[in-house]
Amino acid sequence: MAIKIVVRRPLTFAERTYLPQIIAGLKVTWDNMMRPPVTLQYPDERPAIPKNYRGVPTLVADTNIRITPGEISETSDNAHVEKAPKEFEINMLRCIYCGLCQEVCPEEAIFLQSQYSLTGLTRESMVNNKAKLYELGGTLPDNHHKWDKKKEEAEKQAGGQH
Repeated sequence: MAIKIVVRRPLTFAERTYLPQIIAGLKVTWDNMMRPPVTLQYPDERPAIPKNYRGVPTLVADTNIRITPGEISETSDNAHVEKAPKEFEINMLRCIYCGLCQEVCPEEAIFLQSQYSLTGLTRESMVNNKAKLYELGGTLPDNHHKWDKKKEEAEKQAGGQH
């Protein structure tokens, strides 16, 4: 076996000092420095929320009904419904904002609001009971797409009866 000796060529001044690499890095830095910023100064600037954004789940009371869902008196015939929850709460630590609770709500009272910043200091403060959910949701039936669809359907039915 023959041993082949490989002779390295000597490095140039630029290769020894890494000047081409430093200049390339400074060019990238300069290009990024001249671009407009893409971040927001969060507490002062708020991002634009899409129309169908799924945020915090809340309960919304309808202004047209006298009894809100879950507030039926004990003397009523419907007081002992078989599958009614004894207590109603949403644990925001486990919520993944999927919207399934909104879809399956038989009273159509659960809505995912456009509120995206919900914080708490303790775990207990992140579990929202019915009173807290009503406080977050309020009475906003006209701000939701579901009510718009129902109004359109009612208008079509009323228009077809004449």
